[in-house]
Amino acid sequence: MRNTLAPQRWFGHRRDCYPPNHRLPDLYRPGDDAVDTGPVDPQARDARLARVEAVLLLADEPLPARKIASVADLADATEARTLLDKLRHLYDADGTAFQLEEIAGGYQLFTRPAYHVWLNRLRRTTSEVRLSPAALETLAIVAYRQPIMRAAVENIRGVQCGDLLSQLMEKGLVKIAGRHDSLGRPVLYGTTKKFLQIFGLNTLKDLPEVGQLKPPG
Repeated sequence: MRNTLAPQRWFGHRRDCYPPNHRLPDLYRPGDDAVDTGPVDPQARDARLARVEAVLLLADEPLPARKIASVADLADATEARTLLDKLRHLYDADGTAFQLEEIAGGYQLFTRPAYHVWLNRLRRTTSEVRLSPAALETLAIVAYRQPIMRAAVENIRGVQCGDLLSQLMEKGLVKIAGRHDSLGRPVLYGTTKKFLQIFGLNTLKDLPEVGQLKPPG
């Protein structure tokens, strides 16, 4: 885990560039009266795919397939996933700056890492989450051992961790996941959806195996 964490997602929302009385291109007009313009462009978006793409461009967080289906007026989540797979292949095939990722239980558009060096110049405010080595260590323990009591975290680290856990909760990375059945019913801690987003994980199963981790340096 790095000590500077920032979800890489930079692009402006699309706005309708046509005046109110302008006839939309046939590609975006559903119906049986569409004009036959010749061979179908394999990179073209039909009305359904265009709606899915528009939803993703406006989303500020990962959206589940069921939510995308509802907003884009699709039959169900299965149809949404089919169109999302098609959109992902289109982005990969035409070399676009965007990539579609399945993350934190949903789908979200990101800019490709190759463009981040230029996009960083446009950033006016920082959304980075900076963590000290001690906070990162505490977060890692919670991530791999959750749900876990504070006493268990402190037993592993060998120091008090109450303040660090509070800081991680303030940053939205750790939450109260329940209470233990032992005397006094102490609080159990777990990670949040924001944790998955920042570390680029779809589920906790995507955490690297402990044996794959290497010490820093």
